[in-house]
Amino acid sequence: MKVLTAAAAVQAWARDLRAAGRTIGLIPTLGALHEGHLSLVRAARAQNDGVVVSIFVNPTQFGPREDLDRYPRDLEGDCAKLAAASVDLVWAPPVAEVYPAGYQTYIRVEEIEGRLDGASRPGHFRGVATVCSKLFHVCLPDRAYFGQKDAAQTAVIRRLVQDLNFPLEVIVCPIVREPDGLAMSSRNAYLAPDERQAARILYRALEAARELYESGERSATVVCQKLVETIASEPRARLDYAAVVDPDTLLPVERVTGPTLVAVAARVGVTRLIDNVVLGE
Repeated sequence: MKVLTAAAAVQAWARDLRAAGRTIGLIPTLGALHEGHLSLVRAARAQNDGVVVSIFVNPTQFGPREDLDRYPRDLEGDCAKLAAASVDLVWAPPVAEVYPAGYQTYIRVEEIEGRLDGASRPGHFRGVATVCSKLFHVCLPDRAYFGQKDAAQTAVIRRLVQDLNFPLEVIVCPIVREPDGLAMSSRNAYLAPDERQAARILYRALEAARELYESGERSATVVCQKLVETIASEPRARLDYAAVVDPDTLLPVERVTGPTLVAVAARVGVTRLIDNVVLGE
């Protein structure tokens, strides 16, 4: 497995692979890899000749009072996991390689970027769209792999790829959960033991919404209210948003009649967590 820092070297590797008629799968990550990330790697390994994983804590997607400085970093441990998973190349650039002095070009997905997590984290999706565009240009993937946990992000990326005609397929893989249902996340490492127990309320809220749907409820208002009530039952959780929306536009729906994204975000202690289910598939 190669570990490269320079964009030009990664692009040269990708061009050689493409020239030989081989396909490339890309998994963009912030590092601090867990089983959720590795499930994306396995999907890419099964579908492509070459697999590249980017590890980059992207400063432009963090707000001024967010956890950029303390975000978990473990490049050595991450590379060991990726080598064991038969990844071909890791791109782990320094910030100056991605955003050199004088950098001033950013990409916005204007409407979607302000919804769900974008409403709570202004500027977040501008950073996501910009760095993913750079990753696509450098790594030249045929397929890019993202996790369903970041549902708003995947909506932004799908629109970005469509609008800018990137010649790649966006693959969204299922959420990987702990045995008690908590969605795997690098930020779970922030949780104290009592907070870790409290964090299960997100999954319980989504399961309550699913049970309502399976019992025949189709009103988005009723489903959303169940999310709010369930989160409120856990005193250590503070709701950020509860939403029942179209999975592509992230706009609210009135009824759950087709594939519908049911999403929650909440703070447990100081840690912000997100989770979701898709109903009506």
